[in-house]
Amino acid sequence: MLFMVVEKFRNQDGKAVYRKLRDSGRGLPDGLKFVASYVTADLDRCFQLMETDDITLFQRWIADWQDVVEFEVVPVVEGKATRQAIEPLL
Repeated sequence: MLFMVVEKFRNQDGKAVYRKLRDSGRGLPDGLKFVASYVTADLDRCFQLMETDDITLFQRWIADWQDVVEFEVVPVVEGKATRQAIEPLL
């Protein structure tokens, strides 16, 4: 299953986030797959597409990053799949 992870950098401190990433890596537990990320120009937020079948893996990962990031995890579906699912209802 796909998830959009919205990360808000605490105190708009993108440097702290990237410093931790450089020093420790992403720290993803096995089974939580990073797909892609996009960062706002002001280094305030990051949007990451992630994949897993076990949502508890997010809990482990988030616990390790809470010192520098606030998280929102949103299950998402590709637009094409959504269109196919609701096509019979249109």
